[in-house]
Amino acid sequence: MPKDQNGDQTVVGVDVGGTFTDVFFLNETDGSCDVAKVPSTREDQSVGIREGIAQQRDDLSEVSLIIHGTTVGTNALLERKGAKTGIITTKGFKDVIEMRRRDRPETWGLWGMFEPVVPRDLRVEVDERVLADGTLHTEVNLDDVKQAAQTLLERGAQSVCIFFMNSYANASNEQAAIEVVKDIWPNEHITSSSEILPEIREFERCSTATLNAYLQPPIGDYLERLEGGLRDGGFGGEVLIVQSNGGVMSVDTARSFPVRTALSGPAAGVIAGAHIGDSAGFPNLITCDMGGTSFDVSLVADGESALAAQTAVDFGMVVRTPMIEITTIGAGGGSIAWVDRGGLLQIGPESAGSDPGPVCYGLGNDRPTVTDANVALGRINAAKPIGGKLDHLDVEAAKAAIKAHVADPLKIDVMAAAEAIIRVANAKMAGAIRLVSVERGHDPEKFVAMPFGGGGALHAGALIKDVGLSKALVPRFPGVTSALGCVIADMRFDRVHTLNAMLDDLDLKMLAAEIIETAEDGERRLAEADVAFEGTEHVFELDMLYLGQTHTVAARLPLELDGVKVGIDREIVKSAFEETYRKSFGRLLDGIGMRVLNLRVTVIGRRPKFDLSILGPSGDVSLEDAKADTREVWIDGKWWDAIVYHRLDIPEGSIVPGPALLEQPDTTIFIDPDLEGLVDRFGNLVISRKA
Repeated sequence: MPKDQNGDQTVVGVDVGGTFTDVFFLNETDGSCDVAKVPSTREDQSVGIREGIAQQRDDLSEVSLIIHGTTVGTNALLERKGAKTGIITTKGFKDVIEMRRRDRPETWGLWGMFEPVVPRDLRVEVDERVLADGTLHTEVNLDDVKQAAQTLLERGAQSVCIFFMNSYANASNEQAAIEVVKDIWPNEHITSSSEILPEIREFERCSTATLNAYLQPPIGDYLERLEGGLRDGGFGGEVLIVQSNGGVMSVDTARSFPVRTALSGPAAGVIAGAHIGDSAGFPNLITCDMGGTSFDVSLVADGESALAAQTAVDFGMVVRTPMIEITTIGAGGGSIAWVDRGGLLQIGPESAGSDPGPVCYGLGNDRPTVTDANVALGRINAAKPIGGKLDHLDVEAAKAAIKAHVADPLKIDVMAAAEAIIRVANAKMAGAIRLVSVERGHDPEKFVAMPFGGGGALHAGALIKDVGLSKALVPRFPGVTSALGCVIADMRFDRVHTLNAMLDDLDLKMLAAEIIETAEDGERRLAEADVAFEGTEHVFELDMLYLGQTHTVAARLPLELDGVKVGIDREIVKSAFEETYRKSFGRLLDGIGMRVLNLRVTVIGRRPKFDLSILGPSGDVSLEDAKADTREVWIDGKWWDAIVYHRLDIPEGSIVPGPALLEQPDTTIFIDPDLEGLVDRFGNLVISRKA
């Protein structure tokens, strides 16, 4: 790996958000770190990445490894800006992607529009059929496949998805079709459903594979621009991409499986939150990532983040691949405040993003945002905007926009309107936190909020009081926490394979062979990335259910690979299922047969975790020395004098009473009058109620 002039190695984590691009630099030799925050370049995220790195490293040859959480795939899905994609499928099944599961956009309504990413004229059928048990009923007509591919090319398709019925059970027809398409397709943007998701349930497999094909051109083009720009700047190391499951993968894997990048940036934040919380003695926490566009919430219990088997990025756009469970709402700093026809104040989901940004940026937006409200209330220092490109924020413009769009329609004064914007935003955030905690059986008093992102720490006190959380833990660098998560994320390979057999009939030799083969394949893929690991771990799970049920539970098998052997028997499988089922539902269903639906294998390459104590305060300054000045802040209908501190100068063990504002280059922390903050040895600020 390349080294800087002193022989040091620098690892860089990059998270691109809707408003800012955050960069975290870790010198692995001496343990020092730096941070940078620049406006995101929406037209080409790679430009903002290079600008962010250049803030701290003039020479890219000093960087050995870049780990990147990207929103390119997520944005392409949400904005319907993926490639023009075609589907070649089994005769009679061209409408699977449109029929979905017959759900509705409006739960209680009988109306709603849904338009699949692939229109009907780009879905072509061919003659082939595999039965549910894997029997090859009708061999694929390869002439039909060739004609279908040519038809799609004539209609302008840039990528293609091959989706045949029951190919999870027997992929021979699909593989034969792939070879034919490769001979005439002008690029590598060809997706096979049996490669992307060899799992039962046709809609989920069709949707995931199709969205993968839909994302291949934009993700591939973006990664090519990113790597090219970095190489031109002298970078000679490796680039890794964060997956939605919180692990990382190589650029080549990301090109082949771009659907795994959906929600990759927020996933990195959860990984960082779990590590920071566990180090600080808070294994139960709720991460609250507030950026410029959204507010992302995830629950971490006993130091482990929750994984979902699938998610819907938007209505009808289902991705079935392991993802960290993240609930997202439109309540970021750039979320626009508006009054609806019924006279109710609303926040989002539309966002001003980074361009033009909030009104106070002075870049052309005239509608008030959450950031504008915080500026008007005095909680954000207008003379010291984060991000580096603005000299100051326009307070009067922010107030004028709030007056025109909120205060006047509601017939209240500007300050009351600004406070109302914050209260509505806080209520939306509290609702998202309750959704992942209270509504899933968790007691919020046993959890700590971890607000981060550029705006999260401004709302820490409200989250504690509105939800009933015990404390809030604000990390040392809240504005770049997701970028820090990129640096510490492990490398991960996930694979699923459908078995679909009753436990009593399960071929244990076949299962053991499948486990070994898949694990070895995962180890090979990790080795190809040329990244050093502290160790490798394997996770083996079976999706199981009782006969007659629809939904499965993931039963983890207590297995270890021993050379080319794996010890497994029916009793191990049964015990694992019963333990998981009892934990989920409180009781077992005695006398009912058990079905094994899918095998899931995860191979994790554990990357080194740096000691977070290097982020802690240093020097002999006192709390008094860290004071900057005093600023008036509007709280509960009146002005308060809040002490302003240089947050990074506050020594360990200091107690900061509210009202107070703690400023640092990447964010501002607001402590309410009835709260106080304690600085721990990692530099975190623990906010709690005053004694």
